[in-house]
Amino acid sequence: MRASLKKLSPRAWLQLAGWTVFGTLGCVVVSLIVTWLMFGNASSEVFRLVLLEATIVPVLLAAPLFFYLTLKLRELAIVNHKLAVVASTDALTAVLNRGAFSARVDEALGRNRTRLVGRPMGALLVVDADHFKAVNDRFGHAEGDEALRVIVEAIRPCLRSTDMLGRLGGEEFAVFLPDATPVNAVDIAERIRRAVAEAEFLPGGSRHALTVSVGGAVFDRPVGFAELFRIADSYLYEAKDAGRNRVELAPMPPERTPGWYSGLVN
Repeated sequence: MRASLKKLSPRAWLQLAGWTVFGTLGCVVVSLIVTWLMFGNASSEVFRLVLLEATIVPVLLAAPLFFYLTLKLRELAIVNHKLAVVASTDALTAVLNRGAFSARVDEALGRNRTRLVGRPMGALLVVDADHFKAVNDRFGHAEGDEALRVIVEAIRPCLRSTDMLGRLGGEEFAVFLPDATPVNAVDIAERIRRAVAEAEFLPGGSRHALTVSVGGAVFDRPVGFAELFRIADSYLYEAKDAGRNRVELAPMPPERTPGWYSGLVN
């Protein structure tokens, strides 16, 4: 318990004190009411004594009990929060794992479907490291893991505060851009591509260039994650087939025509 108390912030101490004080006062009030109902007809001297006892005993018992229970409930809440974070986070890159990412995107898309003002708008980008097997084969899986972390650290500064980043598996990542316009989506996708190409990946002390291909789907109508991902993933393959280190985006609904944006910057 001493270790837990040392970690409490001023705000936590205030909450702990508040629950202890008000919980204890509640017990005192109940005790006084019960005492009045039971001993209201007693002599004044006896009544004063039982009132004193009805006040002191709850304070002595309830105050430490409320303090202890509140502290333990806070510890439990912290543990549950940490477990929730672990369950939703990719252990290697510290971004959302596939399950958590898809669930949160579906939740956001659901809010889009029910909002009363404006049309739903946004984009999903699927980002895949190019020639990643060659990185593992040449430098080993430990350096391959480091390459994934480098890619994530390159992507993060390119995103807005409302954007979501997740690892879908292997060397594939996804970025959800709520309320992004087509221009926003293109700009962010290209920034991601350039940032990864410029990132410092130094296996064995020597720089090795990393690149990513990006496929994306932009929507302006109600849509689910599965449909959005299917289209974005198909344009990722187009970016791969076109030579990699590219961005290919298309609008919804999907048409088997070239994406309205196709670009490569050397």
